[in-house]
Amino acid sequence: MKQDKVYMLLGLAKRAGRIAAGEFLTEKSIKGFKSFLCIVACDASDNTKKNFRDMCNYYEVEYAEYGDKEGLGHATGTQMRASLSVNDEGFAKKLKDLIALQNSTEQ
Repeated sequence: MKQDKVYMLLGLAKRAGRIAAGEFLTEKSIKGFKSFLCIVACDASDNTKKNFRDMCNYYEVEYAEYGDKEGLGHATGTQMRASLSVNDEGFAKKLKDLIALQNSTEQ
C-alpha cells in the first residue's frame, strides 16, 4: 500500500478512539448522532453504498467513498472493512478535505 495521507490520518483517528469500523458499528454511530463522516469503500457492494448514502442523507452526516475494503481495514488495524464512521469533528473535516483533494488530483 502506498503512503496515503487519508489512510495515515484514519490510523491516527483509530488510535485516538475516534473511529467506529464495520457496518454494524458505523450504523450505530450514525443513528446515535455520534458520526461526523461516513466513509464507504469504493469496492463495497452497491447495496451497502446505497444503504449508507441514504442513512447519511437522512441523519445529515457527510458521506464519502474512498479506497478499498482492504485499505480501510489495514489503516484501522482490522480485517477488511466496507465502512467506517469518524466520530470526531476535527478528524472528519480534515479527512473530507484530503479525500476531496485526492479525488480532484485523480481526475
